Amino acid sequence: MSETSRRAAPDGDSAMPVPLWRRSLVAVVRWFDTSAADAVPAEDAHRIDWLRVVPFIGLHLACLGVIWVGVSWFAVAVAVALYAVRMFAITGFYHRYFSHKAFRTSRPVQFLFGVVGASSVQRGPLWWAAHHRQHHRASDTEADPHSPKLKGFWYSHMGWFLTRGAFHTDLDAVKDLAKFPELRLLDRFDILVPVALAVGLFALGTWLESAAPSLETSGPQLLIWGFFISTIVLFHVTVTINSFAHRFGRRRFATRDDSRNNWFLALLTFGEGWHNNHHQYPGAARAGFRWWEYDVTYYTLKTMSALRLVWDLKPVPETFRKPTAEAA
Repeated sequence: MSETSRRAAPDGDSAMPVPLWRRSLVAVVRWFDTSAADAVPAEDAHRIDWLRVVPFIGLHLACLGVIWVGVSWFAVAVAVALYAVRMFAITGFYHRYFSHKAFRTSRPVQFLFGVVGASSVQRGPLWWAAHHRQHHRASDTEADPHSPKLKGFWYSHMGWFLTRGAFHTDLDAVKDLAKFPELRLLDRFDILVPVALAVGLFALGTWLESAAPSLETSGPQLLIWGFFISTIVLFHVTVTINSFAHRFGRRRFATRDDSRNNWFLALLTFGEGWHNNHHQYPGAARAGFRWWEYDVTYYTLKTMSALRLVWDLKPVPETFRKPTAEAA
């Protein structure tokens, strides 16, 4: 039995079941404070923590609310806009900046996009970077958190995200980021940002219902479309890079993993679909190595660079551009 369901008896000779109410209370605390995580035995690390993932399940079920709230062009537009802004925060900052240091920026901009990224309900920037760095250290090996080659498609797509071992943030893997107290705080209470976004959308929709009735929206409608549907689509598109991009596509480079370039995923993820390119040279600010490999994240970073919001975008060295394994 796992340590969450057993505890040592007073005499230390046996173990006693932990009451369900106690385990439920601990899970609720961990929804809001990720520092409450405990050590996880190796045998439990890959088990889904069902109490802990109740909010994640709830996010999916809440999308069914569209049956009652209906649809308006305004609600859909808000959903699309929030998808785009948060996708860039994930690809440009959670991934290329926090995980790979592919460019430099100021501390305020770093924190701002950390907050926007946290609103995506993909946990905090330190957690995200620590797990992604581990993925690159051990890609498609047993130590990879989400290899479809070894652990199956669904585990790599979302199962790993729900396991007991996946909730912990390895601060030793992100010492360069952990030195910022505001990032540690954001990582610890990462759920507060999406909650604030959800409340804000509901309040905006409620106000617009009376202030601008021609928009034909409401608080519940804007909440369902702008937060729940947008967030769930964003999550599943993001994690296709873990699952689909290690199964389907072309391999231009003979990397030591099974990463692949997939033009369709590159469209959906603003450039992340050029995944074999990325594994060839992870430190570059650009994932699309060739002129026709569209990379919306990189174009946006170039624009921000022109405005001096970011700088020192790392290029791809010519020695890393030569194909070594063109294959179907």
